[in-house]
Amino acid sequence: MKTKSFILLFAAVIIMSSFESRSTTDKKLVAGSSIQTPVVASGMMITAKLKIKPDKIKDFLIVAKEMVEKSNKESGCKSYELYQDPYNNNSFIFVEEYKDQSAVDAHFATDYFKAFGPKITDLVQEPAKIKIITVANEVMK
Repeated sequence: MKTKSFILLFAAVIIMSSFESRSTTDKKLVAGSSIQTPVVASGMMITAKLKIKPDKIKDFLIVAKEMVEKSNKESGCKSYELYQDPYNNNSFIFVEEYKDQSAVDAHFATDYFKAFGPKITDLVQEPAKIKIITVANEVMK
């Protein structure tokens, strides 16, 4: 289980770091018309849902607190927060917001990010569920 979780987390890091920034000239078709509205990429968000072993929650919170504090100091990080499910206290979600793909890449390159996976390998109950979202703003013309 330990190896499987680490491999999955490592694979997620590789996949996330391989994403390239999207073009800022993408077009979106406005529903019900042939008008095209340019969409400007304005940031990146990542969510990572984790289930922690009930007897390891305190250990996880120590490691996670360090990750949150250091990540929030990164120049490209807009916000990096950890939330605990009030109805299932071993379920957590990291919600991360970055100014762009290069900020995400810089985050993935930090020593503390690289060390995070091995630190939580024995603490997680199952592999993390990670989503990467490109945040876009519509520019009406």
